[in-house]
Amino acid sequence: MIEHFPILVVMVPLTAAYLMPVLGLWRKKLCHPLATASTFISFCISLVLAKSVMTYGMISYHLGGWAPPWGIELVVDYLSAFMCITITFISLLAVVYSKNYVDKELPKGKMTPYYTLLMLLIGGMLGVVVTGDMFNLFVLTEILSVAAYALVAISEKKRSYIASYKYLLLGAIGTSLILLGTGYLYIITGTLNMADLSIRLQPWYGSYVVFAALAFLMVGFGIKTALFPLHTWLPDAHSIAPSPISVILSALVIKVGAYAMIRILFTVFQPEFVTEVIPIASALAWVAAAAILIGSLFAISQTDVKRMLAYSSVAHIGYVMLGIGLATEMSTIGGILHIFNHALAKACLFFCAGAIIYKTGLRNINDLVGLGDKMPITVAAFTLAAISMIGLPPTAGFFSKWYLCIGAFEVGKWIFAIVILLASLLTAVFYFRVINLIYFGEHKQEGQVKVDEVSPSMLIPMVILALGCIIFGIFVGIPLSVVGPAVGLLLGI
Repeated sequence: MIEHFPILVVMVPLTAAYLMPVLGLWRKKLCHPLATASTFISFCISLVLAKSVMTYGMISYHLGGWAPPWGIELVVDYLSAFMCITITFISLLAVVYSKNYVDKELPKGKMTPYYTLLMLLIGGMLGVVVTGDMFNLFVLTEILSVAAYALVAISEKKRSYIASYKYLLLGAIGTSLILLGTGYLYIITGTLNMADLSIRLQPWYGSYVVFAALAFLMVGFGIKTALFPLHTWLPDAHSIAPSPISVILSALVIKVGAYAMIRILFTVFQPEFVTEVIPIASALAWVAAAAILIGSLFAISQTDVKRMLAYSSVAHIGYVMLGIGLATEMSTIGGILHIFNHALAKACLFFCAGAIIYKTGLRNINDLVGLGDKMPITVAAFTLAAISMIGLPPTAGFFSKWYLCIGAFEVGKWIFAIVILLASLLTAVFYFRVINLIYFGEHKQEGQVKVDEVSPSMLIPMVILALGCIIFGIFVGIPLSVVGPAVGLLLGI
């Protein structure tokens, strides 16, 4: 049965999306249990896949029984399994969090469309990370993108429509470039299977067609990843979307784009090609360093708490791509590990921000004075996640930055280590500003909002993620047991 899990992990949420509208017509209250059950099943399947890969090696699934490269192949290796666990774990918490949030924050009649689109989004992300075929990488990227555009606009506010339209326009450009790049690769090789491409492309490494294909794919997925300077859609989309969707967009969707870039650079193409023949990896490292600094500077200037978190994501996707751009074993471990560590912390922060807005209606950072006494668990979770984002030991965020610094020193590019340190100080500035106001700011005598903690369905995901930031820092060997072999396969070491 395990041999069918690569397709089941994708089909469970997609089937739920197919059934959701029918179920919503009959009884809307069952939409949330169906979404929760399907996401939980996918999470369990992801755990089994990871265990199987660690025990028996890579899993290859041939759709319809057609062997690759003619047939469509799904591949689950260490990196795919790592991404599946990350996606399903965060998505499960987002679905649980949505139970009470949707009833209050979304317009009436939007519950069924919300869960339908959410299941499509989750299924699309899982499909991207298990496919071994370039065309299906494009198709599944488009599925998750269309769902994301709609979810940004689902609150039916003017600002959400504008943010969604901006996201749609830039996303459409990215999708077009991805399709062009994929078409160029097919023209020159006659195959779309990633493993087959990696072999057939080698004689054509000097071709301008190959250079153009790589450029199109990098820019296209760079837009999906919101890598600076292609990030302009992100601040509006992530800050205006419903908070559970902000979590998925920031913690997962842009990471799926980063995963696709990793696959193209190190699986479709050879590491030597992207580091020596055409040094796109080195260029990527410098762009990532700029993203880290500029994203952090923009985050400092924000007064809206969700917009601050959105710009922080621009900076932290830079950490991921910096590790990939340096292309050493240590730096790549740091970059891929940061996919998981950032997902834990940023999901927790957006959950906390959503809980504060849900209870108080306050978004301006300067209005959060005194919340430490009124929402102590929420604020404590926010603080722990912020410390992980800064990278203080023993939180999970410290170790991914540590590996990135080691990787920078290994290749003699100490300037990147300085960038990481400087950006961590900038991150401390804007997070400690919020924490200081929440705990130590002067209380206003009038206009105080008397609130308490949110419901358990919203509180429990925050607490789990906050504790995860500590647990996976102390026991960093748990994610490293998957990330380490994944990097070894990617770099061929």
